[in-house]
Amino acid sequence: MAKDTRLAIAVPCFNEQDLIKPTTERLLEVLFELEKKEKISDSSYIYLVDDGSVDDTWLEIAKAVARHPNKIKAIKFSSNFGNQKALLAGMLGANKIGCSAVVTIDADLQQDESKIEEFVDKYDEGYRIVFGIRNDRKTDDWFKKTSALAFYKLMNILGVKIPKNHSDYRLVSHEVLNVLEKFEETDLFLRGFFHEIGFTTTNVYFDVKPRKVGRSKFNLISLTALAVNGITSYSIVPLKLICVLGIFCMIFGFSMGLWAIFAKLFYNDSPDGWATSIILTSFFGGIEIFCVGIVGEYLGQVFREVKRRPRYLIEDELL
Repeated sequence: MAKDTRLAIAVPCFNEQDLIKPTTERLLEVLFELEKKEKISDSSYIYLVDDGSVDDTWLEIAKAVARHPNKIKAIKFSSNFGNQKALLAGMLGANKIGCSAVVTIDADLQQDESKIEEFVDKYDEGYRIVFGIRNDRKTDDWFKKTSALAFYKLMNILGVKIPKNHSDYRLVSHEVLNVLEKFEETDLFLRGFFHEIGFTTTNVYFDVKPRKVGRSKFNLISLTALAVNGITSYSIVPLKLICVLGIFCMIFGFSMGLWAIFAKLFYNDSPDGWATSIILTSFFGGIEIFCVGIVGEYLGQVFREVKRRPRYLIEDELL
């Protein structure tokens, strides 16, 4: 008799029409293998989230659901709300249907779906959050590798503690999902959330596989937006840095004033030159605009939250 662990696999999808069939078939194989080993219940399932795709992704998802109505469930966003919202909808949707734990994984299956068995083993050992950590970045080009490493280093420097080389490949238990439902931020930074809420955690390490079809939708703009969201959600270090920077600028200005008085009194000379004035004005003006921009990001985060708009809108569902 199969175990009582009902596993859900949540998969965000955006313009992945060519990957839906091979991805669902492979994930079904993983589920059937685990069911055969009696590690999970035969009521386990896949939960697909179409993040407002503009190709035939939803059509392919509907075909997959028709082929496996008891094993695949799906919802479709009315528009593209972003990967983080799709992940959130997948986890909350699976929790609403009912599950013991949910694993989130990308539709391209670069995150080695065979490791899901290890996630389940860790869950059976009592861990309630299991992070998927990639072993290295050999499959990334120089730019992607550099930007990703800079992302993790910057986040940790600014106080947003997240596991290095962890994306959104993880297992979370239903206890954690129940806590997740209580957090109502519009732009919840999931990597920071799961790292800070507590519960017993562990890691599973995997190698990234090459993408078989298409190109990754995650680029520098997406990474930058994710970093800004994470920083403004979990850290006030930039605001403190603005204060420190202001103090240094004040000290610098005061020192320059003293030097000008000293030069006038003792050398009968005074600083002059339009170049010096332009350089200093541009320098301090740039600092001021940069600081205002940081404050603006925090204000924007507050603005989005106080409006209390829905995180996403569901246009259709196949449950």
